[in-house]
Amino acid sequence: MRRTDEALALAAQRGENAALEELLERYKYAVRGAARSYFLEGGETEDLVQEGMIGLYGAVRDFREDGGMRFKSFARLCIRRRIASAVRGAARKKHVPLNTYVPFAEEEGAQAALFSLSDPEAELIGGEERAEFLALLQKNLSAAEWRALTAYAEGLRIAEIAEREHGSAKSVENAVQRAKKKVQKLLQERKK
Repeated sequence: MRRTDEALALAAQRGENAALEELLERYKYAVRGAARSYFLEGGETEDLVQEGMIGLYGAVRDFREDGGMRFKSFARLCIRRRIASAVRGAARKKHVPLNTYVPFAEEEGAQAALFSLSDPEAELIGGEERAEFLALLQKNLSAAEWRALTAYAEGLRIAEIAEREHGSAKSVENAVQRAKKKVQKLLQERKK
C-alpha cells in the first residue's frame, strides 16, 4: 500500500531514509516546475532546482501534522519561498562586483594578461590591433588605474601594488575594479 505524503514526512523525521528518498522522488518534478518559473541572474535553472530541493528537504524536516496544512501545500510553499529567496539574494546590488568582474589569467607581462581574458574574441586581437587597443585603453584609464591594472595583470597582489604606489590597498583595489569595468566596456564596444 502506498503511504501518504504526510506519513512519509513523519517517517522521514524519525530517520527513515527510504521515506525521505520517496518524498524527494515524488516532488522532484514539482521542484523543476517551480524553478522554471524563475530567472536567476548569473545562474542556471539547475541552481534553482537545487535551491528548490533544499526547500523540499526543509519542508520534510519542518512539517507538522497538526499544522493545519497538507504536506503537498506546505512543500510547494517551502520550495517556492526557497527559490524566491535565492533569486532575491542574487539580485542584491552587493553581489554585482562578484557577478560582473572581468577575470585575468595568471600570465607574465601586463600586455599578455590584458588579452588573456576569458572572452575568445579578446584573444584574437593581435599585432597592430593589440597596440591600438592598448593605446585606447591607456587613453580611457587614469594614470593610477593604468598602473594598478598593469601591475595586477603582472600578478602582483593588491598589497604589493599599494606598497609600490605608496598608497592604500583600498585605493588600489578601487582603481583595479574601475579599470576592469572600463576594459569590459571597451571590449563590448569592440564586439559591436
